[in-house]
Amino acid sequence: QVQLVESGGGLVQAGGSLRLSCAASGLTSTMYAMGWFRQAPGKERECVAAIMRSGGTTFYTDSVKGRFTISRDNGKNTVSLQMNILKPDDTAVYYCAAGPLSIRSFTSVSEYNYWGQGTQVTVST
Repeated sequence: QVQLVESGGGLVQAGGSLRLSCAASGLTSTMYAMGWFRQAPGKERECVAAIMRSGGTTFYTDSVKGRFTISRDNGKNTVSLQMNILKPDDTAVYYCAAGPLSIRSFTSVSEYNYWGQGTQVTVST
């Protein structure tokens, strides 16, 4: 049974940092592209960052470039999202997702096969 379990969310003041982690079980993360999505109330789920197996190919949505960093530890089957200089607009539920290496679009929700339960990130002013 595949499970993706996120951790590290919480409440932080604007300008602060959080580090999200996603532990994958039941799949070998090296066989998957891994992504972090977020969904704020009333908004569509959007891809924040994604990373291919080797870590050499990454994607970031424009609003987080220079502030967020995605990384993976294939030995530990984990993917992390370091979030710095957080803004109130970053407030959302953050989800970890896994998709096939043949993924054609990092940003497409439908390309990902497995999802975590989500972790809340709240950035206060």
